[in-house]
Amino acid sequence: MNRRDFIKGLAAGAALTLAGCPRREEDRRGWDLPPFTGGKTGLVADPIYLRHRSVGDHVETPARYASIIAALRAAGLEPRLTRLAPRAATVGELGMCHREGYIRTVQREVKAGRKHLSTGGTYLCARSFEVALRAAGGLFAAVDAVMQAKVRNAFCVVRPPGHHAGPGKGMGFCIFSNIALAARYAQRRHGIRRVAIVDWDVHHGNGTQEMFWRDGSVFTFDTHQHPLFPGTGLASEVGDGAGKGTTMNCPFPAGAGRSEILGALEDRFEDEMKRFKPELVLISCGFDSRINDPLGKFKLTDRDYADMTRVVMRVARRHAAERVISTLEGGYNLRGIGLAAAAHVGMLLAG
Repeated sequence: MNRRDFIKGLAAGAALTLAGCPRREEDRRGWDLPPFTGGKTGLVADPIYLRHRSVGDHVETPARYASIIAALRAAGLEPRLTRLAPRAATVGELGMCHREGYIRTVQREVKAGRKHLSTGGTYLCARSFEVALRAAGGLFAAVDAVMQAKVRNAFCVVRPPGHHAGPGKGMGFCIFSNIALAARYAQRRHGIRRVAIVDWDVHHGNGTQEMFWRDGSVFTFDTHQHPLFPGTGLASEVGDGAGKGTTMNCPFPAGAGRSEILGALEDRFEDEMKRFKPELVLISCGFDSRINDPLGKFKLTDRDYADMTRVVMRVARRHAAERVISTLEGGYNLRGIGLAAAAHVGMLLAG
């Protein structure tokens, strides 16, 4: 069996599993899909994202993409979504956030056939640079569609993830910072003045924070497990210069769940947004904060992901004309990311 047939089989099998298996204990504490109210939600998803892959076993696997798509189909959500075709970001567009020398390093190392990026723990293959351009460009397509009112919000199932990539360094499975690039693209292409980024991945989005540390036009709000990789994200890290006060970190110990993370969104994030008034809200949508993820020790359920999405949408409704774009970051329990993604997308659809 070739790899293409394997991936197809995996997706089909995951769909049957998600549709027909008895729900385990953590799933029975799940969520109820709200009634559809007619809003339009975009979906960026393309087989190109299966082409970034490691030689051996790795938790950041193409099966993550396949599992999410299978879960959206099994839940009956995929036909209700508007497909958005990703394009490739240009090297010039990468320069909105990344240093020229680092971009050249990625190009050179991929061309040389290196198996790992020299700047950090990120694997490479022959298609990695191409796929990474499509990941960033997938978010650009979502920004265009939302800003042009073709859709109200969008979910981007892109790989490789991005929130650990800084201006001059990729690490933590990330090559380019998809979400930071989307924020800059919205500002430069569509004239957005203030962007809020919510990161609820179990790991701190250190790359995103570095991008906007001294920039008061982008507010970064991050809930994460601490201590845990990458070791940053203390509550005392609040930005500097013009960006002082527009970085907010909410670190929590292993075992944290709904009360801590949803509580931080309902209290601290909503309150800060009354002052900041974002015109666009982006979500670094990590599903590794869900219960039973192999890399994290948070206890969020699928219902929690739906309710967290509801809070962000409430903020966007008040300040950003309902404009919300989320992008896949972490999440390594294949069944878990599918169920949580369906909860998240169901709430985006319901509005």
